[in-house]
Amino acid sequence: MTTFTHLNTAGEANMVDISAKTDSARRAVAQAHVILSPQVLRAIGEQSIAKGDLLATARIAGIQAAKKCSDLIPLCHPLPLSKVNIDIEEFSGGECVGLKIVATCMTTGKTGVEMEALTAASVAALTIYDMCKAMDKSIVIESILLLEKQGGKSGDWQR
Repeated sequence: MTTFTHLNTAGEANMVDISAKTDSARRAVAQAHVILSPQVLRAIGEQSIAKGDLLATARIAGIQAAKKCSDLIPLCHPLPLSKVNIDIEEFSGGECVGLKIVATCMTTGKTGVEMEALTAASVAALTIYDMCKAMDKSIVIESILLLEKQGGKSGDWQR
């Protein structure tokens, strides 16, 4: 059985000591889907959301969230991010339509940026929800997941 790295010998939560690790290039990509009604998706495309420029606001929110990840997630190390990119595009799958958010985070450091990418995608999705909720209360946020990570001791991984 794997031991939990965020517990000390007494079983108490603690931040992992990464001081002995060497710096390496790190990259992580995460996604989130926001399921919207066709009417809301149309309003977004027409840039007629009452609260303003939805896509620009969601991108900024995602970037800010990545930068604040260690303030939000307990025991997460603060990282000097070298790049945060938020791509948002329409998708349709089966009976669902909506927006797909893909967040990419990069750094050179001792620990990975998976949590930053996941936080960025999540907060961008929450921002879309907030800006559209007056039009439709049935919006769904789903499929928040890590797509890939590069670098570090465990190497590269892709879903």
